[in-house]
Amino acid sequence: MTTVAATHISTTAAALRRLYFARSAFAIVWAAVTFAVAEDLNPLAVTLLVLYPLVDSAAAIIDVRASRTTGSATLLYVNVAISLLAAAGLAVAGASGVPAVLRVWGAWAIVAGAVQLIVGLTRRTMSGQWPMIISGGLSVLAGGSFLAAAAASDPALTNAIGYAVPGAVFFLIAAIRLGRTAKNA
Repeated sequence: MTTVAATHISTTAAALRRLYFARSAFAIVWAAVTFAVAEDLNPLAVTLLVLYPLVDSAAAIIDVRASRTTGSATLLYVNVAISLLAAAGLAVAGASGVPAVLRVWGAWAIVAGAVQLIVGLTRRTMSGQWPMIISGGLSVLAGGSFLAAAAASDPALTNAIGYAVPGAVFFLIAAIRLGRTAKNA
């Protein structure tokens, strides 16, 4: 590997590491706060539900800036658009009830998870991406379960909120692994 390539990988890995630590912390705090206020679909709960994909969108923009030459920029822009659409959809669905929120959340989890999976696969040369690959795959599966839960007789938001916790763990693992990549490159 050339010195320029190694420097680029090290710089990108360090930037992604910081981003992933921040995303992990946000997801844990968001889940705790949202669990505390979302017994029913009140305005604060809807606001928090809308906030999560907005933060995802902002994080994808930061990711694009950090990794412009890794080949995943186009997919990250797709993720920005998907997350913004999800935020708007959740704002509207919040007025229609828990099943509608779960349908939007599920569709977002499926599409965003597929994008995350593909982005992780395109960055395999950087190492430290296997948690993102697994997380993307699990997001697709979780999205399907949210769609199924929307059809239940008494759908609840708790599973959708809990979705953030495994994501936080995978972001934390990826951040730790990317620290090694940054040092070794």
